[in-house]
Amino acid sequence: MDKHLRSSWVLRVLIVWIGTGMLAGIWPYEATAAGDKAKADDKPVVCIEAGHQAKANLGLEPIAPGSKKKKAKVAGGTSGVATKKPEYKLTLEVALKLEKALASDYRVVMVRRTNDVNLSNSERALVCNKAKADVMVRLHADGSTDAKVKGMTFFFPSANNTYTKAIAKPSKEMAKIVSEQVIAETGGKLIGVRERGDLTGFNWTKVPTFLIEMGFMTNKEEDKRMSDPEYQDAIVKGIKQGLDQRFKITKNP
Repeated sequence: MDKHLRSSWVLRVLIVWIGTGMLAGIWPYEATAAGDKAKADDKPVVCIEAGHQAKANLGLEPIAPGSKKKKAKVAGGTSGVATKKPEYKLTLEVALKLEKALASDYRVVMVRRTNDVNLSNSERALVCNKAKADVMVRLHADGSTDAKVKGMTFFFPSANNTYTKAIAKPSKEMAKIVSEQVIAETGGKLIGVRERGDLTGFNWTKVPTFLIEMGFMTNKEEDKRMSDPEYQDAIVKGIKQGLDQRFKITKNP
């Protein structure tokens, strides 16, 4: 056989062998990488939105797609009467902890990782829509003119709203499950699990979603508690346990 023909024949055999080996799993590196990717893609996708940002954007945007009614793109939020911490800092602290806690069992998408952003409420929803998230978790803190008011409220999109009717039921189910776990872990007061039809961040969302008002920053006791790392950990643990229950995430003993 001609020298050049022999080399060409050997090369073809080698290519076929490599291809067959990869398909059969003989090529461990490539097979493992592909398997890891497939496994990662099977995980539920959680999109975390830390409410507000360093600078409010009071420009107007439609409250829902095609709506003539408009609201501020993103309000300034409240702040702690005792800690003096703005809401946007508190929500990001908890969001980053939640991301870390969920990392092993979920694919996590963060709407923001810094306070220096300019993202309207509709744009935040679109981030989670684009990610095709299984759930959008919105983190906020509350405020009141009555300094004695405290407690947590869990909101979900309204079933009576044209824009959110399709996601209302699964959103309500998750809000209820997560609320039970968060209250159990923190020992906090539950004000209620309630629907909202007036939130831009809900009306633009096409995936199940719920919003947690973690407590009142206008109540000195609750304000301090929400900045306590251990209390934040308890909130995060409760959220994860609720999501684990909803998505049937189990741990090997």
